[in-house]
Amino acid sequence: MNAVDIRNLSKTFKSSLRAKPLLAVRDVSLQIPEGQVYGLIGPNGSGKSTTMKALLGLLAPTSGSCHVFGHDSLKVDSRKDIGFLPENPYFHKHLTGEETVRFFGKLCGLRGKILKEKTKEMLDLVSLTAAKDRRLGGYSKGMLQRIGLAQALVQDPRLIVLDEPTAGVDPIGSREIRDLILSFKERGMTVFLCSHLLEQVQEVCDTVGIIFQGELVNQGSIEELTSIEEQTEFILENASEALLHQITELVKSSSDATILRTGKPKTTLERLFIETARSRNH
Repeated sequence: MNAVDIRNLSKTFKSSLRAKPLLAVRDVSLQIPEGQVYGLIGPNGSGKSTTMKALLGLLAPTSGSCHVFGHDSLKVDSRKDIGFLPENPYFHKHLTGEETVRFFGKLCGLRGKILKEKTKEMLDLVSLTAAKDRRLGGYSKGMLQRIGLAQALVQDPRLIVLDEPTAGVDPIGSREIRDLILSFKERGMTVFLCSHLLEQVQEVCDTVGIIFQGELVNQGSIEELTSIEEQTEFILENASEALLHQITELVKSSSDATILRTGKPKTTLERLFIETARSRNH
């Protein structure tokens, strides 16, 4: 059984200010197997949030259907297995981190010793144990996103839905959140992630869907989508000048192959920043 099954989803919004209704999502279909991380990417206004809200049962489809672990997303019983972190979560700023997680745990029906243990576990998971007694009004954006992840996980969901989880977060905080997403996969959870930050999606997702103007225009595994079929890459370590020369001459002797470029492999500016920051902290 798939964790998520969206079939021919379309959503139209009516407005008295428009000459005709707005078609936000058109005939979108996607499936997410259990235990996978799926990234839905696209520009602002492309239909990402509408698709996500339909899956969560917050919007009724105009046509088509959404199912979570076989349950219709419009039925209440479909939501017991879902944890959700919106792009801009709202929390009571006067509560501490620990009080916040306990509050959401109570909303999920947890009580007594189980609630206490689960609260501690979630704060440890998102690395906020040291800040558990601080009020959320003093938390950074990255810390608020992590407390949001803690509340989304407190009832042990099988599916976690994340809307722009690293929006407004600095590179180090962003890396911590991505590491958490990978840890969710290791725990056997399914993750549905919406984002417009392509590099972040590439690092954590098994499968990616590209949505544009309400239509799912492409989807597949990261390997399938990013591979250039007519090119082959070799990465050598400690290669001598003589070996490189031999390889170059061998390629030149071929009538078909061409060397497009040579040089040192590149890191990303983000990785360089994080590695520099971590080295300075040790």
